[in-house]
Amino acid sequence: MTLADRLLTVAAALAGCLGVALAAAAAHVTGGGNLQTASQFLLAHAPALLALSALAASGLLNQRVARLSGYVLLLGLALFCGDLTRRAFAGMALAPLAAPTGGILLMIGWLLAGVSGLLRQRS
Repeated sequence: MTLADRLLTVAAALAGCLGVALAAAAAHVTGGGNLQTASQFLLAHAPALLALSALAASGLLNQRVARLSGYVLLLGLALFCGDLTRRAFAGMALAPLAAPTGGILLMIGWLLAGVSGLLRQRS
């Protein structure tokens, strides 16, 4: 397993941890709607990131594209969930258009995950 795969694994674990933390915060803090959405996105993508890491390391997916997919998903999560979380806690956006940009990156990341299954590995 390469460093890139290990970093994706660590990021997946962090996404899962933050997803649980935000779910708890959504149950106990004002602004629960945004926190609940951010939590759901983090918890849904954490296993996907683990799978991309494992499948890339095993060679079942095109490694470069699978890893790119994982990192695009991570950036999308940071922007989308970061924006929703900041809105819930601080009442202000993370940055202009952070959430929609993050959402678009998440869609691109998922498309790249599919492409990684179609492309052959280079020997």
